[in-house]
Formats: sequence, C-alpha cells, structure tokens
Amino acid sequence: MTTQEILIKAGQLILSLSILVVLHELGHFIPAKLFKARVEKFYLFFDPWFSLFKKKKGDTEYGIGWLPLGGYVKISGMVDESMDREQMAKPPQPWEFRSKPAWQRLIIMIGGVTVNLILGFLIYAMMLWHWGESYLPTKNLTYGIAVDSLAQSIGLRDGDMVLSVNHQPVENFKAIPAEIILREATSIQVERAGKPLDIKIPAGFVREMIKKKGTLMEVRIPFTVDSVLPKSPAEKAGIRKGDKTLTVNGQPASYFHEFKKALQPYKNKTIPIQVLRDGDTLKLFPQVSENGTLGMFPANPVKDFKFATREYTFFEAIPAGFSKCISTLVKYVQQLRLIFVSKEVKANESLGGFMSIGNLFPGYWDWSSFWEMTALLSIILAFMNILPIPALDGGHVLFLLYEIVTGRKPSEKFLEYAQIIGMVILFSLLIYANGLDVWRNWFK
Repeated sequence: MTTQEILIKAGQLILSLSILVVLHELGHFIPAKLFKARVEKFYLFFDPWFSLFKKKKGDTEYGIGWLPLGGYVKISGMVDESMDREQMAKPPQPWEFRSKPAWQRLIIMIGGVTVNLILGFLIYAMMLWHWGESYLPTKNLTYGIAVDSLAQSIGLRDGDMVLSVNHQPVENFKAIPAEIILREATSIQVERAGKPLDIKIPAGFVREMIKKKGTLMEVRIPFTVDSVLPKSPAEKAGIRKGDKTLTVNGQPASYFHEFKKALQPYKNKTIPIQVLRDGDTLKLFPQVSENGTLGMFPANPVKDFKFATREYTFFEAIPAGFSKCISTLVKYVQQLRLIFVSKEVKANESLGGFMSIGNLFPGYWDWSSFWEMTALLSIILAFMNILPIPALDGGHVLFLLYEIVTGRKPSEKFLEYAQIIGMVILFSLLIYANGLDVWRNWFK
C-alpha cells in the first residue's frame, strides 16, 4: 500500500468518525438542553491536559481535543468518564442531570444511539435516491471468477461460475464471502466447463478466511487497457489505451488478475510483455516498478458485464433506506454472534482497531464508498453503545430502566464504581483490539 493510499484511508476514517461522534453527542446535547440540564462541555475527541481548540458560549465549552478516540458531552450532575467527584459530593442542583425525572434522563441517554440509527437510515436513503442501487448479479459473471490461493486450496478454479452457497443462490456476487461466513457454509456449487460441481468447504476454512482477510474471489476481467498514467513504466514502454494483454514474460496474462500476479516476481526489472493491438501482436519491454505495477488500468467492468440497476424516487428511497439499515444491523449482529458461538471464528483473529476500520475504506476518494462506510459505522456505533456495559450509553440505560421499574435509584457511589469498572473494560478492549492491529501489521 502506498503512502498516498494510507493517507487517503486515514483521512476518510477521521472525517467519518468526526461526523459520527459530533452527531452522536448532539443526540445527548439537544435533549439535555430541552430538559434544561446544564451541559458543561461538548468536545470532538478527548482533551486530557489540553485541547486544540475551545470556546465558551453560555454554560457550555465547545472544543476539539487532541486524542482522536471519540468525543463527549459533560452534563452537570452525571456520573460519566470525567469522574467529577467534587461536583457529585455537593447537594443536587435543579439544572443537574441527577435532578431530572428518570424518563427525561432516559431520553437524554438514548439520544446518541437514536441519532446514529437515524443517520445510518438517512445516509442509505439519500444514497439510493442519488445514486440508485447497482450490483453485479452472480449469474452475470461472463468470464467466471478469479480465485485466490485460499479458494484454490478447496478446489475452486479461475473461470468457475458460482451457482449457490450451501445450495442457496446468492444474488449479489460481492456478498458471497460474507454469506460463506454467516452461514458457516459447508459447500459451494459451481459450474465448470458446462458441468455442475459441488465443492466441499472443510472445517477451518472460515477461520482461514477471517485470518487472511482475503478477497477469496473476484470478477474475472479480460485485460483491455483503458488508461495509462503519464510518465509511468507502461507509457514509457509504448503501451496504449485499447491494448489487450496476452503474456507477461511468456506467462499467460489475458485477464487482469493474471496480469497483476505475473508482475510480482519482477519488481524493478525489465520484462517482455505481449499485447494485441489492432489485430497485431506486439512485444514491449516495460520496467516493473518497485510496487510491482506498470501504471495501467483495465476498462470499467460495467462495459463487459450486465449490472442490475434500480433508480429510486425520493419517496421510494425512504422505505428502501430503512430496510437496508435494518438488514445491515441484523448482519452485523450475526457476525458478532459468531465470535461467541462458532468454533471457526476466533476473537483474536476477527477483532481489530482503528487500523482495521481504516482499511475498510478504499485507497482513493470515492464519495459513494465513503458514505456507505459511514452509514455502516454509524449503525455499529449505535449497537455497540447500547450494550448494557457500564460507561456505555447502554449501561446508563440499564440502571435507569431498573430505577423506572423498581422506583429505587442506584446510589451515586454504586454508579461511580460501575463507571470505573466499565471504563476499565472499555479501555482494555480498546488496547487489545488496536494491539492486534499492531501485531498483525508489524510483528506477524
């Protein structure tokens, strides 16, 4: 991965999380203000010792911290991550959180999660309205699939046409790897040379998929050059738009995945490449870059394949966006469930921190992909925050529901201890998840 790609991924991650954190905290801030609870601080990112920016307006200090791990609102009279024991030791004041009725405190606490769910729904709805929905049906892969080494290990081959997973058709080609994991599939059905085959998926395969985080299979695309970067090795060697690749150093490379793979052993070397141009076969001699590339790219797959596309009116996009939001949440919960119930899915191989999240963004700026990831992260943030763990919104909600049902309010000392325990759990998980990223990327 190039430095530019890393910076683009990091920029998208920071922008996405900033949007989500600010709106999440607004979900607490707005009802707190409506119920006349004093909000002392509203911060993007955390500000231990100092902040990058701050401005006081009314009772509230607005600011940007230097530690990009989230954000917070500090509401007077609330046991939170600030652990303000001095304030809590004083008698309750009318403007404090603890003085408000339980139902008002409950609305304040679920506000962030509510906003994140609504945001996920709105993003999906607006994406469907603006861009519509387009995907490549599995049955429309003209040239079959291109498989990686893991897929080859169970018997899948380049050119196979996927028919089903566990004998259940998968309409969207991109969803096949996820379906294999979520269904804990034991077989995949393909057509090869006109004959149906049943490929068995052995025990341990799903675990290897998660560990390697590979693509498993891609669309098999004939390599017709669509663009050549200026001053790239391809341009210097005379490769032009419209050329069709045939071989790389004598090795067949008619398909894009074959071409990429064939270049890797020849980094910083000059090699012969055969291309077809206007019916003539030409031999050209580019020097492969240190990254194993030549600076040439294939035509858009839309030209070679029949995509399923649906346009939405504004009013059609609303229910469709809601449906997509719910299905995304359900799939995420299914994935999380596998960590606890599946023998194949291990926490230390599935979990990841900010580096793993950042890698989900593409290495180029694409607004469609950016908003798709932001919607997904918003839904994940909502679900994780509502878990009944002290220090999370869900922990506060649990204690408030207990108070509403029993009529007894947990003591402030109990809430303080619960907050400390919750923070220890959360920081331990944060360190563990990000430690796994460091281990995978630098030491493994």
